Amino acid sequence: MIVRINDLVVSDKVTIRDALLSIDRSAMGIAFVVNGEGVLAGTITDGNIRRALIGGTTLTDSVMKATTTACVSLPVTATIQEINDRLNTKIHVIPLLDQLGRPVDYASHFRGHRIPVMSPTLTGNELAYVVECVKTNWISSQGAFVKRFESDFSAYIGVPGAITVSNGTTALHLALAALGVGPGDEVIVPDLTFAATINAVLYVGATPVLADVTKDTWTIDPAEMKKLITPRTKAVIPVHLYGQPAEMEEIGAIAGKYNLLIIEDAAEALGSLYHGAPVGSMGDAAIFSFFGNKLITTGEGGMVVFRDAAACARARKLRDHGMEPNRRYWHTEIGYNYRLTNLQAAIGVAQLEQIEKFIVRKMEIADSYRKHLSAIKEISQPLIRNDVRNVYWLYSIVLENKDGHIVRDRLISQLLLKGVETRPLFYPLHIMPLYAKYGQGREFPNADWLGLQGLSLPSAVDLTDDEVGYVCRCMTTLLKLQE
Repeated sequence: MIVRINDLVVSDKVTIRDALLSIDRSAMGIAFVVNGEGVLAGTITDGNIRRALIGGTTLTDSVMKATTTACVSLPVTATIQEINDRLNTKIHVIPLLDQLGRPVDYASHFRGHRIPVMSPTLTGNELAYVVECVKTNWISSQGAFVKRFESDFSAYIGVPGAITVSNGTTALHLALAALGVGPGDEVIVPDLTFAATINAVLYVGATPVLADVTKDTWTIDPAEMKKLITPRTKAVIPVHLYGQPAEMEEIGAIAGKYNLLIIEDAAEALGSLYHGAPVGSMGDAAIFSFFGNKLITTGEGGMVVFRDAAACARARKLRDHGMEPNRRYWHTEIGYNYRLTNLQAAIGVAQLEQIEKFIVRKMEIADSYRKHLSAIKEISQPLIRNDVRNVYWLYSIVLENKDGHIVRDRLISQLLLKGVETRPLFYPLHIMPLYAKYGQGREFPNADWLGLQGLSLPSAVDLTDDEVGYVCRCMTTLLKLQE
């Protein structure tokens, strides 16, 4: 049963009996009491009603006689962290209010907003495998599920060496370090990507060089990449952005000509295919993220894969403090603690078992969005390419309006008031003061257009067709109002 905000709201003019019937229908144990202007007056729970009746109140009395006026509420713009900080064993549901104090959404232990931009799907063997870890006492980074996850993942990608790590960022750092990228080297990075991509280059002391992306694929432009190659260029990091594979054939040809390393950032694209090959199988190394919003998740976690056995062995050693694998506590170089726990790996194994089912649903959601939004001329949707499989980690669009960034930011706020959580696309790296010098003197028109006018829509695997329709109807109405 999908419980909507209207299912939880009752007027302050109704009786306790009416409120009890509403609570019973929603099965949420709570109702939000509002005044004539729709402003929150308080909350009422089945426990409140029970205590009031014991104290002599009757079912025909005003709902306000059992309402808690000093209740917990939050603005609808509250972050997930702020919501989680207020939820506890006593407070299970929190009304989320607009600027006028009217309930427009609610949060609970199971949802941050009515339609979140992403949420994990844990309906397979996750619990059974975690229980096995606990029962056998293998909960740290040593355990059978770590090895099994690496083995299963290696087989899925088709690359011999796979190493679990604590997150996607450490995977990038480890890949660069294991391949010998360091001070004096330049690494070409797309201007439109999450900050982890450029940060990892800085971690190893190399110099990132920003390249614009193409307007249609949103991934690094091979022509721009080629222009930026110098005698110091050692590697390129193509990012398969939002599930869309980068142009690996052209990138590979250029990299081969100039003897460059290719490190694929596939944090958002597990399961995507380029000319039939899995992303992550075409470079010298590749990284993946298993954060809670990714296609498969371990909560936090990541994987790095290598084509070269020596690089893989070095990465495995660096992951474990630089300790020699056959000589405990003997360290031959400075390493890191980037290990994944057996508990997390157990979840990863269960998630990987379901990945093709997840991908099918992702593509169905993308197709539904495409059909619903096709009539809106102000929206540019992801490019469809016959030679690739885009897993649509997030279904993202771009607003074509000349004031797109203003419209985009306003639309994000307005959708949130309707219970729809969205995200802006990543900001171009070159506009952030921290990274501006790595693109100084050059222009990035495509990254600017995408980063300032792009929007990611709810894309969770368990998103329903009805919810997709609701999101699109809200967008259509709101965009017409802004014309």
